[in-house]
Amino acid sequence: MANNKKKSGTEAKASSSAKKKQTAKQTDKKQNDKEWLEEELKDVKTDVKEDADALMKQAAEQLESLQAEVKEWKDNYLRLHAEWDTYRRRSAEQREAEKATASEALVTDILPVLDDFERSISFAKENGEKGLLDGVKAVHSKLISMLEKNGTAVIDPEEGEAFDALQHQAVSTVEDKEKFDESIAGVMQKGYKMGNKVIRPAMVSVTTGGKKRPSDEVEKEDDKKSEE
Repeated sequence: MANNKKKSGTEAKASSSAKKKQTAKQTDKKQNDKEWLEEELKDVKTDVKEDADALMKQAAEQLESLQAEVKEWKDNYLRLHAEWDTYRRRSAEQREAEKATASEALVTDILPVLDDFERSISFAKENGEKGLLDGVKAVHSKLISMLEKNGTAVIDPEEGEAFDALQHQAVSTVEDKEKFDESIAGVMQKGYKMGNKVIRPAMVSVTTGGKKRPSDEVEKEDDKKSEE
């Protein structure tokens, strides 16, 4: 029985020693794990700092590049704006110069006609009215030639011609069953046009009560006008 007690005491001591060793191992393992975690955390912090620094540097470079691009666009805008203002000013000055030149040319062409009118008046005063009509006709012919030289054409429709609302202005109507309806009965005042633009339509009287003009007649007159 004494041997059994001794054996139990030995086993208890051995068990206690084993437990202590196991506890020590566990403590060492925890210490090692803690140190490992601290090293890992340190490495992570270092990596995060390096990544953050790299991102900050990249962002700063991108910001600098964008600022340079914005400055370039701003400079281009200001330059283009200045060029546009210059172009607009020069265009306005050129238009004014062209108007002045055109007016000067027109006045230069009119002056000889004015001289002829004054000569006709002087002639009539000195010699009576004899020959005055011929002088006025000559002045009128010269004035028409001057207008034609400057691109102006007379709108003087013939009697019986079809009424054209684009070039004629009807101021009265005349009943005439012998002529086609809406034909020119007479011209009260001639019209004028420059190119295809009518400056002043011819004032005319128009027939009513007649037959409707055939379509082929209208086409012929349109062809005649286009040739003119």
